[in-house]
Amino acid sequence: MTGKSKRLGIMGGTFDPIHYGHLVTAEGARYTFGLDQVLFLPSGRPPHKRDAQVSDAEHRYMMTVLATLTNPYFEVSRLEIDRGGISYTIDTLRALREQLGPETELFFITGADAIFDIASWKDSDECLALAHFVAATRPGFSLEDLPESTRQWVARHQERFHMLQVPAMAISSTEIRQRVREGCSIRYLVPEPVEHYIRRQRLYNQALPPSRSGAAN
Repeated sequence: MTGKSKRLGIMGGTFDPIHYGHLVTAEGARYTFGLDQVLFLPSGRPPHKRDAQVSDAEHRYMMTVLATLTNPYFEVSRLEIDRGGISYTIDTLRALREQLGPETELFFITGADAIFDIASWKDSDECLALAHFVAATRPGFSLEDLPESTRQWVARHQERFHMLQVPAMAISSTEIRQRVREGCSIRYLVPEPVEHYIRRQRLYNQALPPSRSGAAN
């Protein structure tokens, strides 16, 4: 990403597991904002999930690679996984800015649910100085659904804060993990290679029904 000015999307997340909602969001942002590439960054240790059980980073990284292989505009980075420690957004944005230089315009893509407490993020104002923020929402979502502190923060940065409606955001990783634990199908919620990986690695205390696609387990 050097040379002439480029636009890079940054899709951060736990991706436990990655699903079609993430992929549709990334592609929607790429098209809407004219991004040259979208970089997926599985988090190492998410600060908002310190006490939650999160799958091993290598599993989450591999599922993200499998999910993005067929899109030439998608790439997966190990930046947060290999850095170690808590994965703060500001540290990632600083690292990418230093690596890519000022000629690359950054667009940080996340779900609207993740920005409910964005005003309390580490160095949140600097985050907006380094990158545009794209908040993917479900149809019908509005800024009025956000806490007052978040609405005030958005108002201060409205030129660099963008809402993007994505119907597929109704899919959630939490629901997918629960469906796996209950032995329900997750087909068409995650890409097929990700479903097979979950089955092979027996993630989420998996009890998936046998595959009917003929693919190896």
